[in-house]
Amino acid sequence: MSINSQDREKKLHLCGWILFLICAVFFIASGISNGDRLSLAGSFIFLAGCVVFIIPLIAKRKRGKDS
Repeated sequence: MSINSQDREKKLHLCGWILFLICAVFFIASGISNGDRLSLAGSFIFLAGCVVFIIPLIAKRKRGKDS
């Protein structure tokens, strides 16, 4: 796989995870407006999971630019 193709794939992965983050925010807003604690708890767990998956992607991008 070429470097340009790998960079494009990494960007798409990051964009996908950012979209998941946006969804998590909307799920949280829905849980708050409905007063549903279970939905709210699940939404925060989903948000945390998305952040955990994004951290290595961002770290790899920063390491790639520094080297």
